Amino acid sequence: MTRQTQTRRQFTKTAVAASTLFTAPAFLRARNLNERLDIAVIGTGGRGGSNLRSVESENIVAVCDVNRTNLKFAEDRHPQAQSFNDFRKLYDAVRKFDAVVVSTCEHTHAFATLPALQMKKHVYCEKPLTYNIAECRRIREEAAKAGVATQMGTQIHAGSNYRRVAELIQSGAIGEISECHVWVGRAWGRQSKDDAKKHGDIVSAQEKPGTTDPIPTGLSWDLWLGPAPKRAFNNVYFPGPKWYRWWDFGNGTMSDLGSHWVDLPFWALQLKAPSLISASGPAPHEQLAPASMTATYTYEKTKEQPGLQLHWYQGTYKPQAWINGDIPQWGSGVLFVGSKGMLLSDYGKHVLLPEDKFVDFKRPDATIPDSIGHHAEWIHACKTGAPTTCNFEYSGLLTEANHLGNVAFRSGKTLKWDTNKMEVTNHSDAERFIHREYRKGWSLG
Repeated sequence: MTRQTQTRRQFTKTAVAASTLFTAPAFLRARNLNERLDIAVIGTGGRGGSNLRSVESENIVAVCDVNRTNLKFAEDRHPQAQSFNDFRKLYDAVRKFDAVVVSTCEHTHAFATLPALQMKKHVYCEKPLTYNIAECRRIREEAAKAGVATQMGTQIHAGSNYRRVAELIQSGAIGEISECHVWVGRAWGRQSKDDAKKHGDIVSAQEKPGTTDPIPTGLSWDLWLGPAPKRAFNNVYFPGPKWYRWWDFGNGTMSDLGSHWVDLPFWALQLKAPSLISASGPAPHEQLAPASMTATYTYEKTKEQPGLQLHWYQGTYKPQAWINGDIPQWGSGVLFVGSKGMLLSDYGKHVLLPEDKFVDFKRPDATIPDSIGHHAEWIHACKTGAPTTCNFEYSGLLTEANHLGNVAFRSGKTLKWDTNKMEVTNHSDAERFIHREYRKGWSLG
């Protein structure tokens, strides 16, 4: 038995015992661990290129990108793979594949993911899982029916720091949690040019441009737009991550970085769905997501989750404890407030507060196994039926919650959310931010 095989078997055994959050796929394809998967990769530039490199231990049978430059990168690395500009044609033409990696822009995630699930193929999809709540619910339901291995691209989830924080919270190290504060320093979105420069934004997003720029050579702009409303090409949209500030294509920082930062309390507290959501910040803009905003989520106590409030801050907003200097002023962080103390964490480190109170604290034994790697975990699950830590049920609930922060911000109302009905019960005008109409020729069948 090789060390790698032994490690993977230990990971599978321990992971199943450690958590009830992550369920194994019902649809299992028995495979030898040494047998390579046939994988189709949709989106091969930027994050897509990184994802492609992370699964190259397997057999890449198809690559697809709307940008010829990105596509050539993938073609050069995998000359034996079939090549496509349109992922719809990929699904029509490629007959032999086991799994799909989706790294398109946010507004086409669901369109590239759904056909794979309907064909019972394993899927890895970048974050956020979908463009809106309705699409997210559809993908969650289809994934449950397909019973395949799924994983959302929240790569930091595989790090050891989040695991140790989850163990501390779940063991009661700081007592019963009453509130949680999550803040990120990124300030990308609608703001002044001076503020954009101060916060390191690569583009100052203002109004929808009235001019047309030349379409870059090799870019299929109409395919890039996909289901979004038709508009003329302008350099403010492309290349990424410029597009994510525009509501037609993305959901700003809330849904993007929320996938990474809200992931920690979602995991540690085993949250499911909020019942009340409010948001504040600058006046909502029809075209652009804000650079700075806040959102507050109320989670009712149930058998599955504790009762607490979770507060989100982005850009110029920070928690009051941060402003007062009561806690270390980290640029981004997650603060758990408990009955016995506090825990502050970022991606790679955490500290129990006040520090003098926890000098003699004895950590609980590790119960959550270290990951064999975010992509490796998914590949292993595809072959064995082992659980993944960011499957579409878990990451779908996380994505829906993050989107609700934007729905509250854009509607300007405090929302009462019925997750079973997927409905805001007190404001009918919020509905237009939960669903969307697709451009002619595009349908989420």
